[in-house]
Amino acid sequence: MTHKERKEKGLPYRYDDPAVMGPQLVYMEKLFDFNNTRPLEQEKRQELMKEMFAEIGEGCHIEPPLNANWGCHHVHFGKGIYCNFNVTFVDDEHIYVGDYSMIAPNVVIATSGHPILPLLREHHYVYNLPVRIGRNVWIGSGAQIMPGVTIGDNAVIGGGSVVTNDIPANVVAFGVPCRVIREIGEKDWKYYFKNRELDVWE
Repeated sequence: MTHKERKEKGLPYRYDDPAVMGPQLVYMEKLFDFNNTRPLEQEKRQELMKEMFAEIGEGCHIEPPLNANWGCHHVHFGKGIYCNFNVTFVDDEHIYVGDYSMIAPNVVIATSGHPILPLLREHHYVYNLPVRIGRNVWIGSGAQIMPGVTIGDNAVIGGGSVVTNDIPANVVAFGVPCRVIREIGEKDWKYYFKNRELDVWE
């Protein structure tokens, strides 16, 4: 079995195999162009995002700089998604993000890991597992989402969390490792932050 075939099956493979790398650097050229746009070049950014991403819906906004191993070639965005500054997609495998999700500054979403066995790391072995983030998820600043994780719709991931296991829908979760703290419910219809009451609705 070739390393490219091993990669496609989610098995450990050598990332430095030329057949695996393929056009990776070409994709990163597009990302370089995106990161070097000027603040007023919003239309140009939108055009580049459509070329860069595996798929991207309408109304998405990303603040440069954006980092991605494959230039977002394996990233699938729904519509209305917002990414703040310095988000990193380790997109060796596919990353799926649902409509209206928000990703805060310095978040890392990683599909790639290295085997614990030192000999395999010495010989450049890596493995990839897809990450799936549901609809209307909020990921707080500096959170790290690890390979193979699924986060359910409407979940909130607290800043600085390290998400190593799946998180269900409609919960607030945070910590290292990230764990469910509570469900989203009646309290959240009254308070928007701690004891600060909601006072407006559209």
